[in-house]
Amino acid sequence: MAEPVAQTMANGGVVELHAEPSALGITASGWVALSMLVVIAIMLWKKVPAIVAKALDARIDTIRSQLDEAARLRSEAETMLADAKTRSAASAGDAAAIIAHAEEEAKLLLAKAEADARELVERRRKMADDKIAAAERAAIAEVRATAADAAVKAAAAIIAEQHGAAADKALVDKAIAGLGRPN
Repeated sequence: MAEPVAQTMANGGVVELHAEPSALGITASGWVALSMLVVIAIMLWKKVPAIVAKALDARIDTIRSQLDEAARLRSEAETMLADAKTRSAASAGDAAAIIAHAEEEAKLLLAKAEADARELVERRRKMADDKIAAAERAAIAEVRATAADAAVKAAAAIIAEQHGAAADKALVDKAIAGLGRPN
């Protein structure tokens, strides 16, 4: 049976009575509560909490393995980063050594080039001195040859003027007489 429910109106103050429906003496809210208890009982009977717990445990295991994998990957990445930093530091040291070696080689090459340039200048100066000396010798020889040629021509001219056939005969006789004796 329905139980009367009292309601008041806010503006008029009139009370209305309604009957709330019920079945087997249970109202609608009672039926909702009873059906919830039945659903919970079926869930317990079919072991739904165990199935949910297994699903959650499987998900927890999956997440845990993913976290372990992430931790392993992180440790690998940290190891690789440390190796890279070590290689970078070694490379920086190697680069500094290479630069120092290159600078030293450059200084040596510069010193060698300066020495070679000095040697080249000295050699060219010596060659120029030798050419000048050779030119002087050639000029002196040419002057001597010219002087000798001029002396020969002058002597020939003087001899031709002052010597006659009679003087030549005496010279020839003297030369022939000198041929028989050793020097």
